[in-house]
Amino acid sequence: MFLICPENALGTDTGGSIRLPASYCGVVGFKPSYGVVSRWGVVSYADSLDCVGVLGADVAVVKRVFDRISGFDAKDPTSTVPDIRKAAADHAKKRLQSFNKTNPLDGLKIGIPQEFFPTELSTAVLNRFRTVLRSLTSHGAQLIPVSLPSSSYALSAYYVLASAEASSNMARYDGIQYGERKTPSLQTDLRSVSSVYSQTRSANFGPEVQRRILLGTYALTADAFDNYFLQAQRVRQLVKDDFDAIFAIPNVRGDSKVVDTELHNSGHGVDILLHPSAIGSAPTLSSGTLSNSSLDAYVQDLLTVPASLAGLPALSVPCPAEAEGDDGWPVGCSIIGQWGADELVLDVGNAMSSL
Repeated sequence: MFLICPENALGTDTGGSIRLPASYCGVVGFKPSYGVVSRWGVVSYADSLDCVGVLGADVAVVKRVFDRISGFDAKDPTSTVPDIRKAAADHAKKRLQSFNKTNPLDGLKIGIPQEFFPTELSTAVLNRFRTVLRSLTSHGAQLIPVSLPSSSYALSAYYVLASAEASSNMARYDGIQYGERKTPSLQTDLRSVSSVYSQTRSANFGPEVQRRILLGTYALTADAFDNYFLQAQRVRQLVKDDFDAIFAIPNVRGDSKVVDTELHNSGHGVDILLHPSAIGSAPTLSSGTLSNSSLDAYVQDLLTVPASLAGLPALSVPCPAEAEGDDGWPVGCSIIGQWGADELVLDVGNAMSSL
């Protein structure tokens, strides 16, 4: 969902719906930390993942919009309270103050997660990303290889959790109070409520929506709940802990097992993570990637869902034009920061955009 203005657009990002279009279109796309921007008025898809974010022509425009829309909102039960916001902002500002004012990239510790370079990653994307890395090192940034082992399972966990929450949220669209009512056919058993609901949902939900609702409904059944939904929640916690273990800035939300470790106390760890935004450039209609029978459409989320599961801020910025890939289409790279370090992520993105 997008709300378009002359220079920017508001959108919702659950598993990459802002960052992937931004990468494909050569613009900037920002998914803030979960709970920083109010979701009041947004039609829920997956409540524990949905974020309101910004797309724009450049990072400066995106930052101006983000500064206006971020803030505590009592109408949104997932909105983070001011005290936690301030604690996270203080940690980020303290780190920002240690950077060179004229060159914020000088001394910046950038983690390169090895799990974010799957075999599906196209050569064109990899070549452009390497060009970005060379430019960053020439401006004083430190590249540090890191590992996020649990992120290999993030995509599977995401589709279980997101589909389960979508199934619950979409249950309201029964054609009675919400959604369009479909007139039952002659074969419909009017004595069965489920038959009437099925008639309405089959007509008004597309194949992909039906597929995800059915997957989520199955994951929430008594027989599958422990093996799928709870296991996915455990994987999600492992993903969060992996991120917290490598960031120099601690997680102030209190939902992590990695708290005040030696890594944070010693000032070690990385400031941000950097990785390709997508495994390739924008898929074409003729490629068949978007067909109902193809799994490639789901693989497109491979690099964006870990940050979504952990609720971290993530910014996709276009790779430099001089590093054009073989097909000539835009390619983006993503910056991920610790929860609440939205300003740090945006400042780094702004510095990278001027390289």
